[in-house]
Amino acid sequence: MTPDPRAPHTPPTSLPALAAALRALPPSCGPVRLIAVDGHAGSGKSTFARRLAEALGGAPVLRLDDIASHDQLFDWTERLRRQVLDPLSRGETARYAAYDWHERRFGPAELPLPPAPVVLVEGVGAGRRALRGHLAAALWMDVPREAAWQRGRRRDGAAQRDFWDGWEPAELRHFTEDPSRPFADLLVRQCPEGYEVLRGPSGAPTGTQVVTHGEGSSAVR
Repeated sequence: MTPDPRAPHTPPTSLPALAAALRALPPSCGPVRLIAVDGHAGSGKSTFARRLAEALGGAPVLRLDDIASHDQLFDWTERLRRQVLDPLSRGETARYAAYDWHERRFGPAELPLPPAPVVLVEGVGAGRRALRGHLAAALWMDVPREAAWQRGRRRDGAAQRDFWDGWEPAELRHFTEDPSRPFADLLVRQCPEGYEVLRGPSGAPTGTQVVTHGEGSSAVR
């Protein structure tokens, strides 16, 4: 969605203040406040999630790129439930095998994901229907689809052209069947000074205050 140029400018949001608001939410998956960072491929989810995790004092981040695979770009809900959601809901450390996109296989070693007070889940489809009942809040990187895809193609270069040619229709099909943005609690938009965090279509969850203070320049991934 392109912001309305006639709308008044919203100052950047302080990530530490956003982090404090997220920590104040009720737990949603056992003792964990599970926060989804969703959006189109190339929309800047990874960079935003990394910066938000830092503001949260080093909160764990689960990258859905580690859960998905070439054969199952979006059909990974059951794996996520079994390896991550079920253990976290019991207050246990989750363990999952990360997918190697170059070797096209899951690695032999398991990565730990502790039941921290806040855990971020970052990736396309993080706010999908099957996960919403486990989420304390869903954030959507509010970058138009075509702009995000163009950014992602530039980032990955010619070597990943074939992958992107297959990814784009798969992502379009996923969000057509299971849209995330209409159910987002907060919308995140990049601006020269950092990020704007706005109330989403579903309304910000109780206790989350969208604050507006400077955050410095932002990187894009």
